[in-house]
Amino acid sequence: MNILKEILSFITDVLSQPAILLGIVSCVGLVAMKEKWYKVLTGTLGPILGYLMLGAGADFIVANLNPLGEMIQAGFNITGVVPNNEAITAVAQNILGVETMSILAAGLVFNLVIARFTKYKYVFLTGHHSFFMACLLSAVLGAIGFSGVSLILVGGFILGAWSSISPAIGQNFTLKVTDGDDVAMGHFGSIGYYISALVGKYVGNPDDSTEKLEIPEQWGFLRNTTISTGLTMIVFYLIAAIAAGPTFVSTLSNGMNPYLFAIMTGLKFAVGVTIVYSGVRMILSDLIPAFQGIGTKIIPNAVPAVDCAVFFTYAQTAVIIGFISSFIGGLIGMFALGLVGGVLIIPGLVPHFFCGATAGIYGNATGGKRGAIIGSFVNGLLLAFLPALLLPVLGSLGFANATFGDTDFGVLGIIFGNIGNIFGSTGIYAACFILLLVLIVPNFLKTKSAVINNDLTPYE
Repeated sequence: MNILKEILSFITDVLSQPAILLGIVSCVGLVAMKEKWYKVLTGTLGPILGYLMLGAGADFIVANLNPLGEMIQAGFNITGVVPNNEAITAVAQNILGVETMSILAAGLVFNLVIARFTKYKYVFLTGHHSFFMACLLSAVLGAIGFSGVSLILVGGFILGAWSSISPAIGQNFTLKVTDGDDVAMGHFGSIGYYISALVGKYVGNPDDSTEKLEIPEQWGFLRNTTISTGLTMIVFYLIAAIAAGPTFVSTLSNGMNPYLFAIMTGLKFAVGVTIVYSGVRMILSDLIPAFQGIGTKIIPNAVPAVDCAVFFTYAQTAVIIGFISSFIGGLIGMFALGLVGGVLIIPGLVPHFFCGATAGIYGNATGGKRGAIIGSFVNGLLLAFLPALLLPVLGSLGFANATFGDTDFGVLGIIFGNIGNIFGSTGIYAACFILLLVLIVPNFLKTKSAVINNDLTPYE
């Protein structure tokens, strides 16, 4: 029994590591193509190292965003709830550890089965987001009365289904972002990105891209993304440090001069972004060719659904514009919640950076500069209102004053939580049946592509 537990623990650990998942997928694809052993070795290690580099850059960004958030809260005297996926997951793991891991494993299996036998050929590779969603589903379904095998199968099916459906919903937009590169969005902020793309489509012109900004010769150095990001963030950090005051900032700076600390932290943030870009390039250079083996030998026409940061290299100016616009949207959403007497959702800089930046990229793809600004602003509003609406659902489950940050968690948590509260387990089974129909019906319809929505023409 102990050996079985250790094996299960090892498997679930592997499934929650996106770097290892990417490496396994790449290895399987290269073996399927009968590549030489040294190409299999390098093609397997490339995505692993690339994702570890992406993760290191993301960790560096988060580490340097946290002081900014603390300075903003102290400087402007804001108190409330900061949405954070990692924090609520850490709390939930103490109560629902086995259930979460079981749903995670079942969800991956369902995702692969769906990819093999339906037109939803999207293989979801962002393991940590699958883990977060498994945690949300175990909490919601457990509160409704599901337990044991029924909890694992129902939760796993919902996770696997959404892992297949969410990339498909906006794949036309994703192809527009990547200019036809055969990757999909594998991140549970996807609803916000697709809404941003829809907004961009109606408010702007894709030819007026953020990446075509005309910059006078003397400001040409701003075309260097690392430098322009560093300068932008220095301004942010200095404003926050001045508002918080030197006494408070000194508690964060380990004795360094408060304003020098602000400048150095802003520059470190820019370095983190650059590390992310380098990791992304490593992932794509090996993963996409390897996926041809998956697509031809194992799951015909398979499409990898990857982390949102993978898309940062496609529109690097839109990354900063999206972050700033989303953060402004989050601030306005926070004040609006305060006016109506709701819980203040303090803009979390981590979701607003990663999700806001991605929303900016999608808005830019369909609406240029105006699409990037307005689309990511709308995303910022969603990042304020959805966590506020999800908070009562999670509070009733025992997670008071804690909530998930990204849009998909809010939407699915609110929908399934309310279905369960109103209709009980019968309502959840009915919702699963609807998801099953959504997955199966396209098999009987004639579509332009063998993969649902994997066609750029509607948005060209």
